[in-house]
Amino acid sequence: MAIMKTMDGNEATALASYAFTEVATIFPITPSSTMAELVDEWAAHGKKNIFGQPVKVVEMQSEAGAAGAVHGSLQAGALTTTYTASQGLLLMIPNMYKIAGELLPGVFHVSARALATHALSIFGDHQDVMSVRATGFALLSSHNVQEALDLGYIAHLAAIKARIPFLHFFDGFRTSHEIQKIEVTPYEDVEKLLDKDALQAFRNNALNPERPVLRGTAQNPDIYFQGREAANRFYQEVPDIVAHYMEEYAKITGRKYEPFQYYGAEDAERVIVAMGSVCDTIEETIDYLMAKGEKVGVVKVHLYRPFSEKYFFRVLPKTVQKIAVLERTKE
Repeated sequence: MAIMKTMDGNEATALASYAFTEVATIFPITPSSTMAELVDEWAAHGKKNIFGQPVKVVEMQSEAGAAGAVHGSLQAGALTTTYTASQGLLLMIPNMYKIAGELLPGVFHVSARALATHALSIFGDHQDVMSVRATGFALLSSHNVQEALDLGYIAHLAAIKARIPFLHFFDGFRTSHEIQKIEVTPYEDVEKLLDKDALQAFRNNALNPERPVLRGTAQNPDIYFQGREAANRFYQEVPDIVAHYMEEYAKITGRKYEPFQYYGAEDAERVIVAMGSVCDTIEETIDYLMAKGEKVGVVKVHLYRPFSEKYFFRVLPKTVQKIAVLERTKE
């Protein structure tokens, strides 16, 4: 049975990630630091994940080291997680390509933050997340503290089943440090959703001196091309896998999620497409405008990559005449 607790977005995400994490490789960076700090503290006090073990936490020398350790740990067959933001995420990009290319189910939790350009800013936008679109990670967005917990769970479940690494993100400070009273889904409930066959397949694929294999070769274009294309089917299955876990999670909690969620008038003529903490504000604005007779709505993006036209057009009203896309990135 779920219990109500008061916490911020970082704690909600840390709580969800702890359940499915065996190794956490960490390095602090604002505003994500408290996720790693909480996981470290819980592990030190013997808090157990769903496998009945405390998480092994390793602090590295930088975010580049943390990402490299995630890669190595995943290759060794351990479910591995890290937490970062902004410049820290940029340092992880080389290893993200390797993790995704090798179909390893790691999860990165990111409190999305501005990048240092003409000046540094520690506050939230989506520049860091948008910089990793080409890495092959699935990108899953939470819009408030409750979603940070719920979609945090779903990111891990989907990564294991899909064999695709996930980057789960939410707005830095605006969500990471916002304190709300949320419903906490117990570990024993989400454990039932775990695909144990997929988990065992991941473990069986781990590097093992008893079964030596060669990985990380250099290839000519003909073979390299085929290897890259062979991964397509895994990405094509991701939207359905995420949607499946959202449906199963709703049966436990009553909270319904979809890869794209619509809110507003069924016959809306003007629709906003948005992602992140702004969605809650837009919902209140839509309530106000609909009360005045306006036909408006919002499509809230949860699964940004791989982008699914099927799930997007499933929720977009057929009456729409104008669409405004809001994004928090300097393109």
